[in-house]
Amino acid sequence: MGEKHVVRFEPVGIEIEVDEDQTILRAAAEQGVQLMHGCKEGQCAACKSFVLEGEDIELDKYSTFALPDYEKEEGSTLLCRAHAYEDLVIELLNYDEEIIRSGLPLRKGVAEVVSNEPVTHDLRHLVLKLVEPAEIKFFPGQYLDITVPDTEESRSFSMANVPDRDGGVFEFVIKVYPNGLFSEFLATKVAVGDRLEVEGPFGTFTLRESRTSPLVFVGGGAGMAPVLGLLRSMADRGVDRQAVFYYGARQRRDLCFEEELRALQARLPGFRFVPALSEPADDDQWDGEVGMVTDVLARREPDLAGRDAYVCGPPPMVDAAIPALTRLGVREENIFYDKFTTTGE
Repeated sequence: MGEKHVVRFEPVGIEIEVDEDQTILRAAAEQGVQLMHGCKEGQCAACKSFVLEGEDIELDKYSTFALPDYEKEEGSTLLCRAHAYEDLVIELLNYDEEIIRSGLPLRKGVAEVVSNEPVTHDLRHLVLKLVEPAEIKFFPGQYLDITVPDTEESRSFSMANVPDRDGGVFEFVIKVYPNGLFSEFLATKVAVGDRLEVEGPFGTFTLRESRTSPLVFVGGGAGMAPVLGLLRSMADRGVDRQAVFYYGARQRRDLCFEEELRALQARLPGFRFVPALSEPADDDQWDGEVGMVTDVLARREPDLAGRDAYVCGPPPMVDAAIPALTRLGVREENIFYDKFTTTGE
């Protein structure tokens, strides 16, 4: 362990101690301070902040798309990559006081594989059950890190299930990438009964409970998982907020959980599920929406003023959805997103 330094976050006035061997984001998470973040890999920019006081900071490897050189020179940093070597004062550019003060402490555990079933040609439905400890608490929409066996590498996956409903069960929808480290393991090696190391919870893609605004969800690919978790939780708790879920896929074979989402329309008053295919196959026999999901959204929802928006999926979809939503009237501070970056991006 290295020396410890005090990092103060403004404008919320929260102070934490950070070991030099830790990133600032990691230290905050261990102390139950839930800073805004996404990938934890320096790729998505969700944790970008500004250094008000202090200069002795070093960053682990990151993408210059998330933090361009000119922004770094002006004082911006990525909390998921930043190590403090002196006391610092950090201005949080992207924060939510409701979330920042409701963090759950990180816990490590071991979970056993219950099932690993394909739900599309490239999405797997992985279910794990905790062996130890007895519980890892999380909020719907958050994610866990799973260590790839026989390596020191971990990968992050959002939970699709509701906390506590299944007693220590974690349910994931995971995209299988060709030659991916975890993908290869998931597709060819994992077996029921295998045990995996996990840690969490991470992520701030959670429902802002103090708000009553109508909701619009936009997702694609494995972005199905956290949105499904949020919708299941809303239905279980009888949350009365009008909601619509636009899910983008390429072809019919890329759709999953349709039956459950249709059933949720009966359990959630005013909820609508709108799948859209960007390139339907000739034999898809598709009579639903066709086009990019952001175009379908704009065509069907010309005025989204007053809504809260939750966007989750691959970076290109998220990057297209955010400006589309603002053009339709959603305030930028009411858009919450989670980019599903891959290690190779």
